[in-house]
Amino acid sequence: MIGGIKKIREFVRKETVLTVALLLAVISAFIVPPDSAYVDYIDFRTLAILFCLMTVVAGFSQQGMFGIIAKSMINRMGSLRAVTIVLIFMCFFFSMFITNDVSLITFVPMTLTVLGMAGEEVLTRWMVPVITLQTIAANLGSMLTPIGNPQNLYLYGLAGISAGRFVLLMLPYTVASAALLVIWIIVCMKGKNRQLEIRLSGSDIQVNRKLVGIYSILFVLSLLTVARIVPYWVTFAVVLVVVLICQRRLLLKVDYSLIFTFVGFFVFIGNMGRIEEFRTFVESVLGGHEMITSVLASQVISNVPAAVLLSGFTDRYTDLIVGTNLGGLGTLIASMASLISFKYVARQDKGARGRYLVYFTFANVLFLVVLICMWEIIF
Repeated sequence: MIGGIKKIREFVRKETVLTVALLLAVISAFIVPPDSAYVDYIDFRTLAILFCLMTVVAGFSQQGMFGIIAKSMINRMGSLRAVTIVLIFMCFFFSMFITNDVSLITFVPMTLTVLGMAGEEVLTRWMVPVITLQTIAANLGSMLTPIGNPQNLYLYGLAGISAGRFVLLMLPYTVASAALLVIWIIVCMKGKNRQLEIRLSGSDIQVNRKLVGIYSILFVLSLLTVARIVPYWVTFAVVLVVVLICQRRLLLKVDYSLIFTFVGFFVFIGNMGRIEEFRTFVESVLGGHEMITSVLASQVISNVPAAVLLSGFTDRYTDLIVGTNLGGLGTLIASMASLISFKYVARQDKGARGRYLVYFTFANVLFLVVLICMWEIIF
C-alpha cells in the first residue's frame, strides 16, 4: 500500500503537467458526459505528426548524430569564448528542427563535459551563465519553425497558414533573439577569451548509415506532412511500420506523456467550450489581448498547455503563436524544456541551484521584456 502511494507521488512529481491535464479532463467529463462529440475534440493530425517527429529525432539521437556534429565543431575552437558561442548557438539552431527539449538534452551534458575539461575553476564560474543562455537559446531558436516545439506544431495546424508565413511571422523575433544572445555573450565574457586545450573524443556509438538514411527519409516525409503535402495518416503509418521493422525498441523512446497531455487538454477544452457561460467569460477576457494573455498564462502553466487552453476560445492564432513562444521566457516553468537544464545543474552541483535560479530569472525576464517591446513596435 505504502509502496503504491510512493509510486503515485513519484509519477505526479515527474509528470505534473500530464497529471493536471488528465485530472481536468476527468472532472470536465462529469460536467459534460462522454458522447460522440468527444472524438471531434482530438486533433489527430497534430498528435500523429508529433509522434512521427519524436520517433525520427529519437532515431537520430540514438545514432549519436547531433553529438558527432557538435564535437567536430568544438574541436575546431581554441578559446573559451568561441567554445561558448558554439555551445549556445548549437542549441539555438538545432532546436529549430529537433525541438528545444531534445536540443537541451543533447548539448547541456556536453557543456558540462567541456567546461569540466577546461578545469574546475572554469566549470564553477561559467556553468550557470552558459547553461542559462543555452536554455534561452533553445527556447527562442525553436520558435522559428512549426516543428521547433509542440505548441508551434499545434497552433500552426489550427492557423492553417503556410510554413513560409509561419517563419516570416517569427523571423523578426528570432533574429532579435540571436542578436541579444551575441550581445550578452560579448558583455558577459569580455576579456575572457582565454585559450583552451580541449579535444572531445568521437562518439562511442557506432553510426549505422543505413538507419541514418532511413530516418532522414522519414524526417523529410514528416516535413512534407507538416507542409500539408502528404496526408498525416500516410506518414504515421509509414513511420510506424518502418520503425517496427527496423528498430522497434525505438518506440520506447517516444515521449508518450506529451501526447497524452495534449489529449487531456483537448478533452477539457472541448467540454468547457460547450458550457456557454464559461466560454463567454473566457472569450471576454481574451478579446484583443491574446498575445499578452498567452505570455502571462505561460508563466504559470507553461506555454504548451497555455496554447492548447487558449486556442479553444479565440481564432487569433498568430497572436497565440507569438505569445506562447515569447512566453517560454520568464519563469522556470514557462517552458517545460527549461526544467531539463535545471535538473542537469542540480545534479552537477546542488549548491548552484539558487544561483542558477537567480541568474536564469534575471536573464529570461530581460529577454522577455525586450521582445515584448519589439512586439509592441511591430504590432
